[in-house]
Amino acid sequence: MHRLVRSAALSLCGVGVLSYAAAAQQPDPLGPRVDRVFARFDRADSPGCAVGIGRDGAALYTHAYGSANLEYGVPLTAASVFESGSVAKQFTAAAIVLLAQQGKLSLEDDIRKHLPEVPDFGETIRIRHLLNHTSGLRDQWALLGIEGRGPGTQVHSPATTLDLVVHQKALNFPPGTDYLYSNTGYTLLGVIVQRVSGQSLDAFTQAQLFRPLGMTQTRWRDDFTAIVKGRATAYAGSLDRGFRTDMSFTNVVGNGGLLTTVADLLKWNENFFSSTVGGRALVDSMQTRAVLRNGRRLTYALGLEVDNYDGVAEVSHGGSTAGYRTFLARYPDQHVSIAVLCNLASANPAMLAHQVADVVLTKPPRAVQSGAAKPVTLTSAQLDRWAGSYVEKRTEQVLRLAVRDGKLVNANASETELTPLSPDRFRGRAMDLVFAGAAPRRSLLVVRQDGDTAVMSEVQPATVSAARLADYTGTYASDELDVKLTIALVNDKLVLRRRPADEGQLQPLYEDSFDGPVGAMRFSRDASGRVTGVGIFNGRARNVRFTKVGP
Repeated sequence: MHRLVRSAALSLCGVGVLSYAAAAQQPDPLGPRVDRVFARFDRADSPGCAVGIGRDGAALYTHAYGSANLEYGVPLTAASVFESGSVAKQFTAAAIVLLAQQGKLSLEDDIRKHLPEVPDFGETIRIRHLLNHTSGLRDQWALLGIEGRGPGTQVHSPATTLDLVVHQKALNFPPGTDYLYSNTGYTLLGVIVQRVSGQSLDAFTQAQLFRPLGMTQTRWRDDFTAIVKGRATAYAGSLDRGFRTDMSFTNVVGNGGLLTTVADLLKWNENFFSSTVGGRALVDSMQTRAVLRNGRRLTYALGLEVDNYDGVAEVSHGGSTAGYRTFLARYPDQHVSIAVLCNLASANPAMLAHQVADVVLTKPPRAVQSGAAKPVTLTSAQLDRWAGSYVEKRTEQVLRLAVRDGKLVNANASETELTPLSPDRFRGRAMDLVFAGAAPRRSLLVVRQDGDTAVMSEVQPATVSAARLADYTGTYASDELDVKLTIALVNDKLVLRRRPADEGQLQPLYEDSFDGPVGAMRFSRDASGRVTGVGIFNGRARNVRFTKVGP
C-alpha cells in the first residue's frame, strides 16, 4: 500500500482552533475512522476517491485514497480535480437565480422568451420547470441513445441538445404535472445563462460565483481537449477484470461538466450558511422544493435534493459521468458538509458519504413506529393470486412478479422479496404495492416512498410464433430523430438494426410490446390489424414515435 498525501485541515472548536495533529491525540480521532470507510480504495493499483468534511465554516478533514493516473502511478490527493457530474446542476441553478436577482430574467419566464427556437408544445414551459425537472422535455442522452449517438460515440455540445429539442413533437408529460429527471433542461439553462448574460457559462460563474467564494480550482469543461492541471483520470473496470480509461469526451455543460475539488465544494456549501453570494434570497430560492399541479411536493428543489438522512436534515445531489462518481451533502442543522469525488465508475459516493456522516453527525434515536404496518403470513394460494406481469402505460415499465420458495418476488430486481402487509398489500424497496381485481384484469397501485403513485395493469405473455413476429418486420422512421430503424426476423427471432454492425435482439414483454436495445418498444396497429408504427420508451424519453415506412 502506497502512502498518499494527507491534507488535515484546521477545525474550529468552541474555544479556538485545533489542528488535526492535536485532534489525533484524542481517544477516538476522526481521521482513522474516515480512513476505514475508504480502506478498499487505499492502494496504488486502483482508482479511488477524495473526501472533504467541513464543520462550522472550516475544513475538518480532507484526504484521498487510490490513484489519479494508473499509467504514470500518480496518487490521488485532496487537491485532485474531478468532474462532478450532476452535482454541477446546482451551480447552473445558482447562475439562473443570480440573473433573476439582477432583473435580467424571471424563473416564471416562458423558456421561448430566451430560446425562441424551442417548439410550442401547446403548454408553457417555464424556467422553473427546467430547474426542478418538471418540464416534460425528453432527456438528451435518452434521445441520443435511440439514435445510436450516445456519450462516447461522438463529441456533443449544447447546440446538439438544442437541435434535439427543436425537432421534438411531444413532451413526456404536460409541464408541472410530473417529475422526471432531465439533463436536457439543465443544458438549456446553460444556454439561457449565456444568452441573457452575454457571457459563457464559465465566464459568468467565474465572476459571480467561483472567484467571490475562493473556488480557484473550479471551472466548466466546455472544451474536453483543454489541459487541466491536477485532473484525475476516470476509469471503469475492477481489480480482477482490469481497468480502462473512461473519460468525458463531450463539450456539453450546464447539466454536468464542472471540474472541481473537494475543498472547493466545501467552500461552495459554506455559502448556504454565510450567504456571501446571492444573500439569503438565493439560499431560500435554491432550497424551495417543487410543487406539482396536483399539490404533491417533491424533494427536488433547484439543482438540490432537500430531504433527510437517518433523521437528520440533508441537502444533497449526486453525480455520474463517464467514470466519475460524486456526491455532495450538507446537514444544515449541524453545520456539516461532506464531499466525495471518485474516479472509478463502480464507486458509490452517496453510500460512502453516508458512512462518513455516520461518523461525523449526531443522529436522533430511531423512532419506534408502533403504528407501522406489520408483516403477515400468507398462504401459497394468496401469493399465487398476484403472480404475473403488470405494465405502467405511461412509461411502458413491465413488472414481473413470481412466487419463489413461498415468497412473492420481483423478478425484475434479482427476485427481491416483497413483504406481505395484508392479503392485497406488499412492501418492496422504497414502495408499497396494493393489488386489486382478479385475473386476467388485475391491477396494481404502486405507492413510492417519495409520494409518487403509479397504476399498473395486468398483461398477458406475448404470442411469439414466427408468423406473428413477421408482423413487426420493416423499416421505421421518425420525424423527431435522425435515425431509421430496421426490424428483421433472423432465426425466428426479431432483431433491430440501426446500421449493419449495430444489431440487437428484441425480447417480448407482452402483446405488441418488446424490450430492445433502444428501450421498450410498443407497436401500434390500424383498424385492420396491420402494424403501422412503434413508440419507444427509453427511461427519460417516453413514447418517441416511429412510423413504418417500408418492408
